[in-house]
Amino acid sequence: MTEYAASWSGGKDSCFACWKAISQGLKVSHLLNFINTDSTRAMSHGLDHELIALQAQAIEIPILQQKVTWETYEAGFKKALARLKRKGITGLITGDIYLQEHKDWIDRVCGKSGVKAVLPLWEMDSTQLLTDFISVGFKAIVVSVKAEFFGKEWLGKQVDGKLVSELKGLAAKAKIDVCGEAGEFHTFVYDGPTFKKPIKIGKSVPMARDSHWTLDILEYSLG
Repeated sequence: MTEYAASWSGGKDSCFACWKAISQGLKVSHLLNFINTDSTRAMSHGLDHELIALQAQAIEIPILQQKVTWETYEAGFKKALARLKRKGITGLITGDIYLQEHKDWIDRVCGKSGVKAVLPLWEMDSTQLLTDFISVGFKAIVVSVKAEFFGKEWLGKQVDGKLVSELKGLAAKAKIDVCGEAGEFHTFVYDGPTFKKPIKIGKSVPMARDSHWTLDILEYSLG
């Protein structure tokens, strides 16, 4: 049976893409996450790498955490794919929705590495995607927002129907995507149908980072 890895940021889109792939009968045997060499935090969301590793433990799928910088990201991505291929992986699942330049990059890098790119969320309606994510039972909170669009009071908000309504209202006034596809906001998934145990989140504090408000989760534990 063909084995796949799922690109994993810790947020809703990568998690939902992984779930969709599993629901469609694909065997996901590894998660792939990238860590900033300089800070030991996840590249995309700025979360503690140990918190991301705890998600993998909760889901019971092994994770490969590759250290990179933004300058070495592509080379590190290819190195990680080569490591996964040696483990029998022939496909990579990603949570891309509609940004063509992201798909083109994934297709190119995976193609050069001899790995098939699979995008289960591609061209889904953003509002429907977020609604579906909630309806199947995933639970997540907002952990990073662009200060251009959001205040720090958005940090820690539950991803639920109320949040969807608030995002739709904001999208009608500002150029944001309801799913945050252009990085307007990021989330952390702590429970759901792929989780064997939930992650309990304790003390967390807001901090300013690179024109973003980010939730620094200081205390957490498994189920």
